[in-house]
Amino acid sequence: MGKSSKDKRDAYYRLAKEEGWRARSAYKLLQLDEEFNLFEGVTRVVDLCAAPGSWSQVLSRVLIKGEKFGRAGWQDKQASMRDYVLSGGEKKEKEEVTVQKVDVEEKPKPREGVRIVAIDLQPMSPLEGVTTMRADITHPSTIPLMLKALDPDTYDPSHPNRSSPVDLVISDGAPDVTGLHDLDIYVQSQLLWAALNLALCVLKPGGKFVAKIFRGKDVDLLFAQLKIVFERVRVAKPRSSRASSIEAFVVCEGFCPPEGFMASLDKPLGAGTVLPEPARESTEEKEKKVTRRVREDGAIEIDLGSETEDEDDVEEGGRRWIAPFLACGDLSAYDSDATYHLPKDRVSLDPVQPPTAPPYKRALEMRKLAGGAYGKTKGRAEKAAS
Repeated sequence: MGKSSKDKRDAYYRLAKEEGWRARSAYKLLQLDEEFNLFEGVTRVVDLCAAPGSWSQVLSRVLIKGEKFGRAGWQDKQASMRDYVLSGGEKKEKEEVTVQKVDVEEKPKPREGVRIVAIDLQPMSPLEGVTTMRADITHPSTIPLMLKALDPDTYDPSHPNRSSPVDLVISDGAPDVTGLHDLDIYVQSQLLWAALNLALCVLKPGGKFVAKIFRGKDVDLLFAQLKIVFERVRVAKPRSSRASSIEAFVVCEGFCPPEGFMASLDKPLGAGTVLPEPARESTEEKEKKVTRRVREDGAIEIDLGSETEDEDDVEEGGRRWIAPFLACGDLSAYDSDATYHLPKDRVSLDPVQPPTAPPYKRALEMRKLAGGAYGKTKGRAEKAAS
C-alpha cells in the first residue's frame, strides 16, 4: 500500500493507514467475517499469497490478540455504553465499580492453541504469532514445510497425514492484471485451483475455504466444481471491494470430499483426476451430465445430474443449483468508488508497512543511478541547466 498521491480519496485506503492496517484489503476479510462468521471456532489458519500481510495481520489481531472489529466491536461498545448509562443514577462508588467491570469485559480475550502460517513467493515483514514462509503453493514440497510449521513439536515426516488438520484456508492472491479480461480471468482461475488443491490436502472435515475470484461468463463451472467438495458455496462482494472491479470472493463451508478421494499436489484436482463414483451408480450404469441454461432474468442454472428430480434445491439433495451471491455491507458503509471531500488541514500519512520487495525496486535503483529519483536523469538535468 504505497503512497501514490497526496490527495488519495479512497476512504478505505486512508482508513487503513489511520487504523494501522498494512493494506486496505484487510477490510475485505473483516467484512466477510461479519457476514459469514468465518473465525468461529477457528484456531489453525493458512494464508496463501499473503504478501504484504494484511489478511495475516487481521488473523493475528483477531485470533491471537483477541481484538474485535466491525459489527462485533460495535456491539461490545454499545453494550458497555448502555451499562454505563443505566448505572448513572446510582452512587459514585457503584459507578466506579461498574466502569471497572466494563473495562475488564473490554479486554481482549486471545484464543488458545492458535497457529497461523502465511505463504507467499515474496518476502513479508514479520507479524506477531504468524509463521511466514517463502514457498510455491503449487509445489508438493510446500505441504510438509507447512505442516511442520503448524506442528513443530509433533510433526512426523514419515506420517504427514497424522498432523493436525487446518480449520480455515484463505487466499487473496491475484495476478498482475493486463486489462484483457479473458486472460486475467483464466490466470486467476488457475491461481484459485492452485490454492484449492493445497487446501484439499490440509483442510479438516467441515473446514472453510475463502479465495478471490474474477467473475466471468464461465465462472459458474468453478462454482459447480467447488460444490463437489464443499457443502455450501457462496459468492460475496465486500463493500470495500470496488464496484467497478470484477473481483469477488468465494466462501466455501463444510469441507466434505467424496469417499475415496485422496488429495495430492502431485496429481492435482482438475489435471486428469477422476473422482471415484459410488458403487450403486457403477452398477446401474447411469451417466451424469452437467448442463447449463440461461433463464430470462439472466441467471444461469446448472444441472448437476442428480438422481432426485422432485426437489430444486441442491442443499436438500436436488439437481439444480445457483451459487447465491451476497453483497457484504449496506448503503451506510463507505463506497470505495466514491470520492469524499478532505479537510483543508489533512495530512497525508505514510504506509504502515512499506513493501519489502516491490516489483519496481530495480527500476528505482536504475533511475537513481541515472541521476535522480524523480525521473530526471543527468543528461536532462544538464540540458535544462544550459
